[in-house]
Amino acid sequence: MQLLPVNLAYFLEVARTGSVTEAAHALNVAPSAISRQVAKLESGIGVPLFARHPRGMTLTEAGSRLLAHARRTETESSTLVEELRTGRGAEARSVAVACSEGFARRLVPRAIAGFRREHPDVAFRVDVVARQEATRRVVEGLADVAVTYTMGPQHDVRVECAVVVPVTAIVPLGHALDGRDRISLADLCAYPLALASPGTSQRELFDIGAQLEGITVRPALVCDSLAPQYEFVRAGGGLALVGDLGDLGDLGDTDQSAATEGVAYVPVDHPVFRQREAQVQTATGRRTSWSATQFTELLVASLRRDRSP
Repeated sequence: MQLLPVNLAYFLEVARTGSVTEAAHALNVAPSAISRQVAKLESGIGVPLFARHPRGMTLTEAGSRLLAHARRTETESSTLVEELRTGRGAEARSVAVACSEGFARRLVPRAIAGFRREHPDVAFRVDVVARQEATRRVVEGLADVAVTYTMGPQHDVRVECAVVVPVTAIVPLGHALDGRDRISLADLCAYPLALASPGTSQRELFDIGAQLEGITVRPALVCDSLAPQYEFVRAGGGLALVGDLGDLGDLGDTDQSAATEGVAYVPVDHPVFRQREAQVQTATGRRTSWSATQFTELLVASLRRDRSP
């Protein structure tokens, strides 16, 4: 059963086959009907979706973007129809999320709370894992969606959203760097540091930046968990680094948690940190439940909103 609008369904088939004639044959309709619907779609959007060639049609950039949307819509429609037919909707009322620790701190649990306000029957499982493991779980079907840091192109997953997340120094309140608009890598390295282990993306970029600046750093604390790093900073042991997801220091006096109490955040200005992206990832070519699809859209919106100026 087809839930897509006719013009979008015809567009999908032409994109798949590269030909109006082949699309018409696959859909068992007249080629003129395909051409009319595609033309109406292009007219409504206001841009060409295909480049016409003597031997077929290829997608324009706008067409490629619409294709990604149409495929997601097709997957959601097929999943919904299957759930309605089989009565397995209850099974789909759970979503598995894999994320690295920075996203588990606020972004993911806040998105879950917001989603459950509208859909209280949906349950979640969140696995906090290393960045590569988060991606692997989506690829292997162990998670519906991943929120993680990456460096370089991703080929095994569909990247729903990718944004550059600046790196920020965590400093004690009243510290000499507290209140600065931004600091250099040299400013940061003048103090004892709590850093993640060398296998993490942030540490890898930090080491590259320090090498470029000719700075030798011996960390005072090496730890991949954020909680000990925060406590180290609060206790006056030194400074630490965290990705700025747009909500750091955003808590009011009546809502201040132990995770952020007693610290301030100062952006670290170095181009090396712009090589890392925060991504929302889903599986390529696998049907996802309605709940997982809707929650993924909420995660994308949340990540983009947190990075808005």
